[in-house]
Amino acid sequence: MRRLTRKKALTLVKELDAFPKVPESYVESTASGGTVSLIAFTVMAVLAFLEFFVYRNTWMKYEYEVDKDFSSKLKINVDITVAMRCQYIGADVLDLAETMVASDGLKYEPVNFELSPQQRLWQMTLLHIQERLRVEHSLQDLLFKAAIKGSPPAQTQGEDSSTSLSACRIHGHLYVNKVAGNFHITVGKSIPHPRGHAHLAALVSHDSFNFSHRIDHLSFGEAIPGIISPLDGTEKVSADSNHMFQYFITIVPTKLNTYKVSAETHQYSVTEQERVINHAAGSHGVSGIFMKYDISSLMVKVTETHMPLWQFLIRLCGIIGGIFSTTGMIHSLVGFLVDVICCRFQMGIYKPTKHINTHISEGFIFSSSLIFFK
Repeated sequence: MRRLTRKKALTLVKELDAFPKVPESYVESTASGGTVSLIAFTVMAVLAFLEFFVYRNTWMKYEYEVDKDFSSKLKINVDITVAMRCQYIGADVLDLAETMVASDGLKYEPVNFELSPQQRLWQMTLLHIQERLRVEHSLQDLLFKAAIKGSPPAQTQGEDSSTSLSACRIHGHLYVNKVAGNFHITVGKSIPHPRGHAHLAALVSHDSFNFSHRIDHLSFGEAIPGIISPLDGTEKVSADSNHMFQYFITIVPTKLNTYKVSAETHQYSVTEQERVINHAAGSHGVSGIFMKYDISSLMVKVTETHMPLWQFLIRLCGIIGGIFSTTGMIHSLVGFLVDVICCRFQMGIYKPTKHINTHISEGFIFSSSLIFFK
């Protein structure tokens, strides 16, 4: 009974077979079929090889969420060279809460404003990268994944004394509150004031004013490789002594998570404006460099993602099955067309003619169907 039950079950399973087998005696191998099969296998191998490279590749995934961290401090990294002597200028930060942050974390270093050939080459390379980033936004993803890290050549004073160095390099970092503020460099050293702060500009002659400057680096948060700030490499040269340069900066908190780097930092976008201070013409203001920044309430999460293995296998099966089906259909269609053309050609050859051939001999006449004797 058990054997009969097993046989019935096996018979039932065979009847449900959706892939019936064709006997070998019914299969005919042809040269055209072998050629198509060879082409199909070659295309499948090439596409599978290319799909493997797609599987190995990664891309950056961007997500947005509300930044809930407002209690921590914001780090400002500064490296700016101004074409004035260090004793004539001062830098500090005044935020929206009227809190002044002294420039204790900044260093004032006398340097030459002109760059050496190596420094100029570095600046031109940086400006070229900035230009390409504005056109091709996907280049930033490549920088994220590559985690490129570099620094400009060090500025050397050479054999010049500090009295012959007419520029001042202000570099270092400051910690400020995570509210909107104004980082500025203007004439005179800053002094505290009950309503904010003031600069001792009256002690500096107007003839020494020159706010031509070069921003070697300006960033917010922890400096991590793979991020090139928009103002890095910017150089402004002023022909007028009373000149105001303004940079309106929007800071975006960023969480970066790649296979090489995992950190929290800040990116920013900037809008520039500059004008000459001329009170007689109605252009009022204070000469200097002003960087007004504001912090966005949204945080950007940048994550390097990879194609899952199951998705790669599904795409691979789709490639193999699609090529099999397509080549089979093309082979059948071409074979059908060849059979039709060849059949018409043979019908044209073997179709009987309607004329009668007659041959005359000495003793009798041949016709197509009759013989006449002479």
